[in-house]
Amino acid sequence: MPLKAVLFDMDGVIVDTEPLHRKAYFKTFDELEITVSEELYTSFTGASTKRVCETLINEFNLNQTHEEIAKSKRDYFKDYFYNDEEFDLIPGVKDLIQHYFENGIKLILASSATMTTINMVFEKFDLEKYFSGKISGADLKESKPHPEVFLLAAEMSGEPVENCMVIEDSTNGILAAHRAKIFCAAYRSPHSKNQDYTLADTVVSDYEDLQLDKISKYF
Repeated sequence: MPLKAVLFDMDGVIVDTEPLHRKAYFKTFDELEITVSEELYTSFTGASTKRVCETLINEFNLNQTHEEIAKSKRDYFKDYFYNDEEFDLIPGVKDLIQHYFENGIKLILASSATMTTINMVFEKFDLEKYFSGKISGADLKESKPHPEVFLLAAEMSGEPVENCMVIEDSTNGILAAHRAKIFCAAYRSPHSKNQDYTLADTVVSDYEDLQLDKISKYF
């Protein structure tokens, strides 16, 4: 079965927004005059902003509402997003996206991020023209490792799952692709800590290794 569609995760695959979220949260903690330990911050991984804010209110007996705290964090995030000079696309990913696009491969973004963040990334880095569909967290009833996001993305591409490939960087994302029975390429970045790649069909550290001539043996 030839490869017809590639389903991209966003965070950790196209961009790495985690350092920006971290800076925005810690700026918010300073504003709230609270000291959040590394252990507590690590426990927030994968949690929604609302849940993080509710945890902070309970943990530190704060008077603010979760909406107020979330707005503060969001404002800081936006500021870093547009002004932090270190924030860029993951090396090699734009060349890979253009390579697939020029070879007629359909591209779908399959992310649990908000559509606002997705659109900010697409606008800043001029990615909109390459993708024929985008899925955000709001489109999903279940989160990874449930396969819903990738099954929806495959459906959006109009291609059967055996003609699709997922690019992921996290344990939960790889497991979701595996459960959807879609070929999964795991991207191992310098930032991927403690992720389990055993269920990935191939693992790369350089996006050049996912060019069509390199992966044709799998399809």
